[in-house]
Amino acid sequence: MSLIVAARFTTFPAAESAAQRLFNSGFVEEDVTLFFVNPVGQHARYPIGGDIGTDAGAAEAPKGAGKGVTIGAVVGAAVGVGIFTLFAAPVLVSVIAAGVGAYIGSLVGAMSHTREGGRLGRHTPRHDETRDSGVLLAVHVSPDSQYDAARLLRDAGGTAIERATGRWQKGRWADFDPTRPPDTMPELNEKHA
Repeated sequence: MSLIVAARFTTFPAAESAAQRLFNSGFVEEDVTLFFVNPVGQHARYPIGGDIGTDAGAAEAPKGAGKGVTIGAVVGAAVGVGIFTLFAAPVLVSVIAAGVGAYIGSLVGAMSHTREGGRLGRHTPRHDETRDSGVLLAVHVSPDSQYDAARLLRDAGGTAIERATGRWQKGRWADFDPTRPPDTMPELNEKHA
């Protein structure tokens, strides 16, 4: 595994300028790479898109659907009995009304348990669980040069300076995972804030 130091920049020209500073300080081109990191949720880790297999906001939907079926069936049956009594309709109308009520109730119940902002709203990742989007400049470093690289990145305007271990192959960070929370270097990030 290789030791890697990286920082986020808002534009490619800013990252390229920082890379030039690294080259001027003795880092070689094959040890420096830059690439764009997409915003959270847009990494297409699954065939239909997204970063996770299930929507955290939908975790309670089955419970809501179950409650909705029960309530909807009871209300639908009551409406069906009312129609049966008032209009002398066949018993089949009561059964159909109960079925329609159960179906509508399950939909309303499931949807009520997936609303954003409510008691059961979506999980919003904490800031330290996510990696902000932007241009990431990564440097393959040794234990002796990691702080020099991090300081150069910070002084060039880099933010969210992080340290990682990974596979560095053919001049790039081969196993970079945008969904993995970064291991920031707080001793350098605080000085830049």
